[in-house]
Order: sequence, then C-alpha cells, then structure tokens
Amino acid sequence: MKGLVDDAYGRLKKEIMTSGIPAGLQATEQEFADRFGVSRTPMREALLRLSAEGLVELIPRRGARILSLSVEDMREVYDILIALEPEAAARVAASTVSEEALSGLEDATKRMEEALEKDDLDAWASADTDFHEQLLRLCGNARMQRIIRTLLDQSHRARSITLRLRSKPHQSTQEHREIIECIRRGDLETTRRTFREHRVRAADELMAILENMKHLRL
Repeated sequence: MKGLVDDAYGRLKKEIMTSGIPAGLQATEQEFADRFGVSRTPMREALLRLSAEGLVELIPRRGARILSLSVEDMREVYDILIALEPEAAARVAASTVSEEALSGLEDATKRMEEALEKDDLDAWASADTDFHEQLLRLCGNARMQRIIRTLLDQSHRARSITLRLRSKPHQSTQEHREIIECIRRGDLETTRRTFREHRVRAADELMAILENMKHLRL
C-alpha cells in the first residue's frame, strides 16, 4: 500500500507543481483516482499528505480542491524562506563538511552552469532545486528541513510560471558558487549573509513579476 500511496502522491504533486492540474480545480477522490489509474484508498492518503503541505484543501464529502496562491501568499512564503534558509546554510558552514559532502552542491552548480550554456532553463531549474535540497540534507535539523521543503513546494508553481519572464539566472548561479566557498571556509556569518542576499534578490525579482500577473491563479 505504501508504494501505491507514494506513487499517487508523487504523480499528483508533480501535476500540481507544474500546473498540469490548474489551481482552483475541485474533484472527488474517485475523479482524482481515475485520472491517475489508482484506487480511492491510496489517493485519499495522497490527498491527506498534500493537504498537510498546503497544496490542496480537503472538502468533506466533496473531495479536494487544488489551492491557489495569491501574490500575498507568495510574499509570506518568501518572507519565511528568507528567514529560515540562510540559517540552514549557516548550520552547514558551522559543521565539519567534507569535500565529499560538498560534492552534491558542486555537482548541482556545475549542472546550472552547463544548462545556461545550452539555454536550457528547465534543466537549470532542476539543478537549482537539487542544490537547495542538498543543502537541506546537510543542515542536520529535521524540523527545519520539513518546514523549508513545504515552503519550497508552495513556491514552485510561481517559479515555474515566472522562470522565462526573468533575466537569465547567471547571477543566481554565481551566488551558488559563492555560497559553496563560504561553507567550505566554515564562515558562518558570510554564509548567512550571502545566502540571505541571494534569496532577497531572487524574491524581489519574482514578486515584481507576480505583481504584474495578479490576474493569474498560481
């Protein structure tokens, strides 16, 4: 059963995060189950998990609705990310991080650079997601990881929609390199400051675009 639930959860979550299923859509458990070719029980469990992550709203006897995210919602999400993610990065810098542990961050950043050379923004976004996931794994605080992952999931749709409306992410990629070097030196304060500046700049750019797209449902 767990495998069926994980599969239903993963497939539905991917559809939500890539806007394959539009925000605001409401359907019964059976309709969601039919869409993905699974039975109602694993789909019910998948919807419960997605509800806990703030991606769907469960409606008694009526199934579930894919939640929209307003500009105000996204501003709140990024306010919390700006507060928490730099602390996660600082925790990594404070620990004794081996070159082997840093290799995941290095690999993700290299893939970002290669993606930009090929003008492949989807590949860049995938590598960027991997970078932030690798960093979370290294921070060593399970509760912080869960909170930040939930917020990153909620922000994913907005990032996907605005990815091609923003300037090419050369600066963001360079900032990832700088963050790695700060961590490698064990420089807590510079890591925290560099990561925060990275998040604030990216958030400001994204929010400016979203302000001009208020008519869209994310």
